[in-house]
Amino acid sequence: MTSLEVRDLKYLYDKHIVLDGVDLKIREGEILGILGPNGCGKTTLLRNLNKNLSPKGGCVLLNDIDMERIQKRDVAKEVAVVPQTNEIHFSFTVRDIVAMGRMPFQGMLGGETQRDKEIIESAMLQTGVMKFADRHINSMSGGERQRVIIARAIAQTPKIILMDEPTLHLDISMQFDALNLVYKLSREQGLTVVIVSHDLAMVARYCDRIVMLHDHRIHALGTPEEVLTPENMKTVFNVDAELIYDEKIKKHTVLLHDSYNVI
Repeated sequence: MTSLEVRDLKYLYDKHIVLDGVDLKIREGEILGILGPNGCGKTTLLRNLNKNLSPKGGCVLLNDIDMERIQKRDVAKEVAVVPQTNEIHFSFTVRDIVAMGRMPFQGMLGGETQRDKEIIESAMLQTGVMKFADRHINSMSGGERQRVIIARAIAQTPKIILMDEPTLHLDISMQFDALNLVYKLSREQGLTVVIVSHDLAMVARYCDRIVMLHDHRIHALGTPEEVLTPENMKTVFNVDAELIYDEKIKKHTVLLHDSYNVI
């Protein structure tokens, strides 16, 4: 079992408070949404969860050990990241990109073992990118590239995947494609997934629990029903909205209201 916990986390940029006293225990196998408006510290929190940033106060615990005491390579064996952008500035093939997920397990001289090759192939099969294995990543659409980046994360064989705005820059069909894939992998393999987003409806639809950030702190934490109340959405996003259950898809979604219509 892999555990990830934040205790009294504080972070500052140029003496400006970004996170102030955040406490959070992430449950094994859950899909957790980190929700809030732009500039509220969502990405900063995520970057502290994989040692990309170091807390200015408090700590992040991986398996009950302060992450500051753990080598980045060892963190990467447990925690994988799907970043906000998937631009690749070199002409790697899809297989090259997915194979990068094995780097935390390889020695100084690199080189793939038979197990590495099997894991890379499995990751490509699970994400449907095997047919693109020899294509150059920059020749692919945004949605296809996102699947490749998810495959790279899976090739790390992590227990936890952190995703920063995974649907940014994707058209609607590709947004559902990426999130349905992650949801399926979480449920079938018991992966813990943490998704940063500002999209109320997306988080309501896919997440087991939601962390709502506001004024540098956790404003609300709980299930979609507990967090996405009209009062919370008005306070944090300044919108009139309500959470509803869609019987057709058997999932929650959010309706936004203006003064005249439901949009």
